[in-house]
Amino acid sequence: MTDNQEPQPQQQPYYPPPPPYDPAQPFQPEPGTTVWPAGGHLPPTAPPTPTPAPAPAPRRRRAKRGVGLLTAVAIAAAAVGGGTATLVERWMSDGTPTASAASSVSGTNVSAGSKGTVAGVAQAVSPSIVEISASSGAGKSTGSGVIITSDGEIITNNHVIAGASSISVQLSDGKTYDARVVGTDPDKDLALIKLEGASGLKAAALGDSSRIQVGDQVVAIGSPEGLTGTVTSGIVSALNRDVTVAKEDGGGQDGGGQGQQYDPRQGWPFEFGGQQFNGDTGSSKTTYKAIQTDASLNPGNSGGALINMNGEIIGINSAMYSPSSSAGSSSSAGSVGLGFAIPVNTLKADLDQLRAGGSN
Repeated sequence: MTDNQEPQPQQQPYYPPPPPYDPAQPFQPEPGTTVWPAGGHLPPTAPPTPTPAPAPAPRRRRAKRGVGLLTAVAIAAAAVGGGTATLVERWMSDGTPTASAASSVSGTNVSAGSKGTVAGVAQAVSPSIVEISASSGAGKSTGSGVIITSDGEIITNNHVIAGASSISVQLSDGKTYDARVVGTDPDKDLALIKLEGASGLKAAALGDSSRIQVGDQVVAIGSPEGLTGTVTSGIVSALNRDVTVAKEDGGGQDGGGQGQQYDPRQGWPFEFGGQQFNGDTGSSKTTYKAIQTDASLNPGNSGGALINMNGEIIGINSAMYSPSSSAGSSSSAGSVGLGFAIPVNTLKADLDQLRAGGSN
């Protein structure tokens, strides 16, 4: 190029325009091209050092510990609360049934809707109480008894069946069975008889007489004056009364001859505090600790049941005071709220001996 020649402009390379964007077509980078994340920034030459998380403030840490502690306390309280409920339930069953803690031998438990009521106890236990008629050469006596096994074992007072040549038992549904004496214990005024050919009977639940207290409500069921299935109620008036009754061991009142026959019109003679009631007890007698109750008992209740409000037998009714029978009394006949029962724990301790024949 000469000096008078003008410089020519340099020609720029030609780049064709990009094709229009089509959302349906995925982006395809050209071969050898590196694609970085959105934002267009190149990656740092070295990965950044991670920044540790700031430690929680002391107050926040204490708050977390408090929440955990409250949760633990709540769980512990729930566990203790459940245990307490269990203990209360067991205590209530012991003093009153249920039954798991109560010494039930059968099905006279009171229904849930009738617990604690005289009607509920009567409905549950009445099928387990019987009327006993004992005949001998001296006459006929009437008393009561308690079914304790489904095949017909019955507990009653010894004085009800003493000297009997035949025994007839009527159930609450009117069925009648003959019975035989299995064993007697005149010292405790208890006897065990057995029905002939019976099965499927409703046996009573034996409770724990060591748990009863003065003032506890009770129900008595028996056959006073031959009125089968009579129900009365009252409270426990006293415990551990030393009651003395005639001992029917075949020796009679004077120790010889035929045994004294129980007279349902008079009631069973007994002594308490050195005084005689309902007649002379004679020279052959025995003393035992008794439960005193003001539930109405009359001649014929002997051998029947004294029952707590859970439907458990806590005593066997055995004696009652009738003022018209006491010496020099001009009062009218009948119960005056002075009845006595043999504690059921005395019966339970004597049951094996009775089944083995006792003192019979």
